[in-house]
Amino acid sequence: MAFLDCHCFSDALELSVSFHVLLPQKTRSQIGMTGGDTRATYPVLYLLHGLSDDHTTWMRRTSIERYAAAKNLAVIMPAVNRSFYQDMAGGPRYWTFLSEELPALCRHWFPISTAREETFAAGLSMGGYGALRLGLMQPERFGAVASLSGALDVGKRCADARREGSRRTGSELQSVFGQELAAEGTSADLFHLAEQLGKSAAPLPAIFMSCGTEDSLLGDQQRFAVHLQQVGIAHRAEERPGEHDWEFWDAEIQRVLDWLPLGVGKS
Repeated sequence: MAFLDCHCFSDALELSVSFHVLLPQKTRSQIGMTGGDTRATYPVLYLLHGLSDDHTTWMRRTSIERYAAAKNLAVIMPAVNRSFYQDMAGGPRYWTFLSEELPALCRHWFPISTAREETFAAGLSMGGYGALRLGLMQPERFGAVASLSGALDVGKRCADARREGSRRTGSELQSVFGQELAAEGTSADLFHLAEQLGKSAAPLPAIFMSCGTEDSLLGDQQRFAVHLQQVGIAHRAEERPGEHDWEFWDAEIQRVLDWLPLGVGKS
């Protein structure tokens, strides 16, 4: 694999940004990694970080480079700070950056596939939410999306902040979702997006969710899995022993890569 530490200017954010990219490389003499066949373009995974992380964390805390090499898979790891992958009410347009600008830049610079069946997203915690939002808002672009320990119920998160009146939590969420903290029924609400998609004729992305049984966010996944079933969207939801930590995510990202429908495209 080739590891690229990328720096460029983002028009969407109006600031300089950094992100990491892994690109497949077929080698003959590298010990431990040989890579797959050389292709004109490679299937691509947008791999998203959690609330307290940045774009470096997947590389620092897991062996994602080795795992992706075995799958001949390109991986793009952006940074969005604590934005919850939104165009923030009081901050930069991170959703526009993630969903529009970054993919366009990467398609221009790197040999990644543009085919829906070879474009995927996954993430942990806040990033699990972001990955499912990509799939539900852009089902024509993403063939499969995965959430690990996902913070999936932002409507409840905002409602709890309104009710509890927590100055710190409420203030941060207001900077993301607005002063009224009214995320329910908007494009920020995965439950609303799933209901709308279930009524449409749009293609449905494959959905994988996994959460530890000792994780405080397990309830988010359970509620969302029930909702997906109610609106008729097929999905795979698993609960496995584990907490909200990297031991769990390092193991589960390998299971996500095994689950991805790689080899479907013809690039």
